[in-house]
Amino acid sequence: MSTAEPIPAAGPEGAAGLLDALNGTDSNGTEALNATARFVATPQGTALAYGSLVLMALFPIFFGALRSVTCSKAKNSADMPETITSRDAARFPIIASCTLFGLYLFFKVFSQEYINLLLSMYFFVLGVLALSHTMSPVVARMVPASFPNKQYQLLFTQGSGESKEEIVNYEFDSKNLVCLVVSSVVGVWYVLKKHWIANNLFGLAFALNGVELLHLNNVSTGCILLGGLFVYDVFWVFGTNVMVTVAKSFEAPIKLVFPQDLLERGLGASNFAMLGLGDIVIPGIFIALLLRFDVSLKKNSRTYFYSSFLAYIFGLGLTIFVMHTFKHAQPALLYLVPACVGFPVVVALVKGELTEMFRYEETPEEGADKEESSEPEKKDQ
Repeated sequence: MSTAEPIPAAGPEGAAGLLDALNGTDSNGTEALNATARFVATPQGTALAYGSLVLMALFPIFFGALRSVTCSKAKNSADMPETITSRDAARFPIIASCTLFGLYLFFKVFSQEYINLLLSMYFFVLGVLALSHTMSPVVARMVPASFPNKQYQLLFTQGSGESKEEIVNYEFDSKNLVCLVVSSVVGVWYVLKKHWIANNLFGLAFALNGVELLHLNNVSTGCILLGGLFVYDVFWVFGTNVMVTVAKSFEAPIKLVFPQDLLERGLGASNFAMLGLGDIVIPGIFIALLLRFDVSLKKNSRTYFYSSFLAYIFGLGLTIFVMHTFKHAQPALLYLVPACVGFPVVVALVKGELTEMFRYEETPEEGADKEESSEPEKKDQ
């Protein structure tokens, strides 16, 4: 999970990243690549690129956190959150490391072309579903009431009679089908062109869904998860060349990219700055947990959410600053983890609520009961 210097790209493999999405683990590694004719970004182009990356990173964290408060009320099994326990959090870095090294061996043994073709098909399906889920609330508000909205249900069961077990129960309507069609068009665009805008649409959808649907059960679990991935990120970025090797070979929409030569070359620009989705989702699910903790306090305040959100901005800004100072790719969690954990802990100490924060235990029913409090920005204005 690292930010990287600009990478000149002449084709689909120009901007590479790594996200262990196959097992739900988020990680990304990137490094500046040498090129015969390296583009030198202007200060305006650099500022535009990194400013855009920061804004794109904040979008899924903020809105994903808001949606995480209410998603546990969903009736569809596909919309229910996945709870991460302390045991899951402790195993996360180990699973991520095994997956990363496994991909490294795969790229060493098998043809990169065929592996990336398989991954493109896999992420095409995931991206269409993620983007459709992200768009559905917006489309539902935009479609006029006169629109013929029919209801559908996709139900898979196992067994029969009293032993029948429900595996999938997904309810959807005509509006969801519209979202699916639009998302499919974006998916075809990505598969055929690998355009950076299509990449970002899928990346934002993955990140927002991750923050919304991955729930930490308590703050201690969040500290275990972030602490473990802090060590994981630093080790694989600075300690070996495994992450860099996989990052150069891995082709998937698991990073946000923005061209630094956009002002000179328009939408056909190819010199990208990038940010891995792991640097968004991992801190994002912790920030979302703190929002749900704020809601549980019933004080009409979102102190911990906003303090951790500002801490993320500070940590990401510090990452970019250090990267440009030392001209080397940085493991972003090296800066994000201390900021996102430290700021709220200091606030809790000042307010005398540290014990209460670490005793907070989330249940699915609790998130559903707090639906009416899911818009913190309105409470504080």
